[in-house]
Amino acid sequence: MAKVVVALGGNALGKSPEEQLKLVKNTASSLIGLIDAGNQVVISHGNGPQVGAINLGMNFAAENGKTAAFPFPECGAMSQGYIGYHLQQSLQNELHKRWMNKNVATIVTQIAVDPQDPAFDNPSKPVGDFYTKEQAEQIEKEKGYTFKEDAGRGYRQVVPSPLPKKIMELNSINTLIESGDLVIAGGGGGVPVIMTDDGLQGVPAVIDKDRSSALLADQISADKLIILTAVDYVYVNYGKPDEKALKTLTIDEAHKYMDEKQFAAGSMLPKIEACLSFVEGHPEREAIITSLNGLDDALAGKVGTVIRDN
Repeated sequence: MAKVVVALGGNALGKSPEEQLKLVKNTASSLIGLIDAGNQVVISHGNGPQVGAINLGMNFAAENGKTAAFPFPECGAMSQGYIGYHLQQSLQNELHKRWMNKNVATIVTQIAVDPQDPAFDNPSKPVGDFYTKEQAEQIEKEKGYTFKEDAGRGYRQVVPSPLPKKIMELNSINTLIESGDLVIAGGGGGVPVIMTDDGLQGVPAVIDKDRSSALLADQISADKLIILTAVDYVYVNYGKPDEKALKTLTIDEAHKYMDEKQFAAGSMLPKIEACLSFVEGHPEREAIITSLNGLDDALAGKVGTVIRDN
């Protein structure tokens, strides 16, 4: 029996609760297929669009005197809750259809970060929706947010993205896995927290979900990490006439392409780095990057980029 961590991208979950619920129903079938094949599965997910929308909505309501302001860590926890709810419900329904007796549990996950992480001085993690340059400049002027261009798709708000160091709910996650439950954990990269004299404290940031998924996979001793994104493969010369899909990728090849700046910093690069952190020094492990729609084919070896330390 293999232990598998599957990381779903926040952009693959839609821009509204209604769209998200529709999308995760389709996702559930493939994920349950993993379990039906005899694997222990842990699901993580992104929350970039969702946490940005929650944060903007809460700020708008607070500025108009309708509700109290909500700090960014609380917005991250909210996104874990409602995305987890949709995934949990869809997975439970799919299990019921297949007469499979398995519990599904969502763990609101805190992940410790270093308060001295240089990322706090250089916001880089895109959250929320895409805007034109003019719209972004207007919001920057009104709210003081930082916006950056995101892989040619428009401008998005960026927040600090510190590296994950420790999963605070790891014992609970392992207990659920060992009891045979299907676990959803590390949602949105986890709520970033720091240790203070008074205990844990949330900080306004978003941990990259691929990095936290790799940490989760490592700390639960998973055999495989699957990162689902918008494309079937990792590509070099992406979007150019000589674009090439990579079916396999070794650590040495990955570093060569990284030196050549082949992978975009806001999209594919952190996925590659996360996979390398999981497989490096562990030749028995495997990481796969592929599309959400290509999951079944990736498991059959038909699509996807497979990353190993050999």
